[in-house]
Order: sequence, then structure tokens, then C-alpha cells
Amino acid sequence: MKIIAVIPARYASTRFHAKLMQDLGGKTVILRTYEAALATQLFDDVFVVTDSKLIYNEIVINNGKAIMSSKEHESGSDRIAEAVENMMVDIVVNVQGDEPFIDKKPLQELITVFNEDVENRVDLASLMFEIKEKTEIENPNNVKVITDQNGFALYFSRSVIPYPREINVGVRYMKHIGIYAFRKQALMDFYSLPMLSLEASEKLEQLRYLEYGKRIKMVETSHGSIGIDTLEDLEKARLLIQ
Repeated sequence: MKIIAVIPARYASTRFHAKLMQDLGGKTVILRTYEAALATQLFDDVFVVTDSKLIYNEIVINNGKAIMSSKEHESGSDRIAEAVENMMVDIVVNVQGDEPFIDKKPLQELITVFNEDVENRVDLASLMFEIKEKTEIENPNNVKVITDQNGFALYFSRSVIPYPREINVGVRYMKHIGIYAFRKQALMDFYSLPMLSLEASEKLEQLRYLEYGKRIKMVETSHGSIGIDTLEDLEKARLLIQ
């Protein structure tokens, strides 16, 4: 089974412009993320796919592998699908470009899902972890996920799900971490299918998979992602690097 990592890297960002090209301890954020993905030694290959010549050149001049995206895309899945369309691969892992502190363990857990899926019941796998603070649960920037008893996603939402009409019934609130491992066919199906109403409403690409009947296996982890979405995040990351 051939497994690769692809890092979608847009130059523009609504919350923090050009964040992937910011300096982080003498290297750019995107280069540190790329090197961290390589360092896990989990993948047969690692690529950055980008719409930016600046990002492309940053990776290539540092002896990395980068692919220029030839089209405008609505989502990271679309950008990755274009990049891998003609590659002979089985599993594609989407690593977020703004997460230079990659933890190997949850990525290994995602890959293990497919190693153990002998009946090919899983189309893609992703990560979640429990959140308990009321403000975290109610924050629409934190995407929540609910699953069935076998750990397959039922729904993702920016709203509070499930709604706490009854308290003290043992409900756990799970935050979705946007790292995915896809079977290539599921990714290519996504690429060819139009956006439907749930995805358009919530602005969550994973809902397209659910709306078309794809099965998303959720893996619980204790690792909360450390992303760089704001200047404050970057300053914290610089302190961590030091």
C-alpha cells in the first residue's frame, strides 16, 4: 500500500495573509511543516501543492517536492485531488500547511485505520479530541463531530452538536481536527461531485463526503492541533521553537 502526504498551501489567507511564508526560527512556516512531515518517516513521499510561485520556490530551493496547482479550488481536498489525479497511490494524507509541530502518533493512527480495514469499509479517516469548556464547545470556529457506535462520522457542524436539551446524560463534545487520510478513489469522487446544500451552509468540505454516502472513520486523539492562524499564534510558535 503506497501512502503519501500532501500539504495544500494557499498563499492568501483571510485571517493572516501570507502566514505560510512567515519566519519561524530561521525557516518559513511551510518549510518547517514540510520537513516535519518528512521526519515522521510514515510516508512513501511528501509533496506541497500550492497556487503560489513563492511557496513553490521555497520548497524546491530547499530540495523539497512541490506541485503547482493549475486551477482555483474551493477546498484543500480539491487542490490535493488535482495534484494526485495521475499518481499511482493508495492512501493520501492531507497535512495542514500551517501546522509545523506535527505529532507522529495521530498520523500513525490514521494510517493504521486503513491497514486494519480489510473489508474496505473506510473511505477516509480523520481526527477528533474531546473538549469540555463551554466557550470552546459554543465557538463556531471549533468544528464539532458526532459519531455512531463504531466511530463513523454522522455529522459535522459549527453549531453545538448534540444540542444539550438534557444535561448529565454522558454526552461528550468532540472537536474535529482537519487532518485527513483518504483512499484515492474517495478523493477523486469528491473532486468530480458538486457541492450540495449542507456543505454550502456550514462551509465544511467534509460534509460533501457524507452527503454522497462516503464513510468517515473518526480516530480520537489527545493531541490538539497547534496551527498558526493569527499573528499571536506565530509569536507563540516562535517561543516554542526557541
